[in-house]
Amino acid sequence: MNLKLIVNIAGWSGALMLLLAYFLVSTRKLAGDSLAYQLLNLLGSALLLLNAYHFGAFPSVGVNSVWIIIAILTIIKSQTRNQREG
Repeated sequence: MNLKLIVNIAGWSGALMLLLAYFLVSTRKLAGDSLAYQLLNLLGSALLLLNAYHFGAFPSVGVNSVWIIIAILTIIKSQTRNQREG
């Protein structure tokens, strides 16, 4: 497989993960602060970030970088809250 194909597969996989996460929250199958939702956002955004960077789509690189930071901060906050409660 060539690099362009791998990067395209990564980008489409990331897009599908973000859409799945949005669908699951919208249909109330997942909570917005759940670990599963945040991990789908984190991984999906990371794959889209890789794709966007490779193809020079820097506005998308910026948006996905922020999306990753939000997911990481939400995971940390949720884990910290669970440790205090548990």
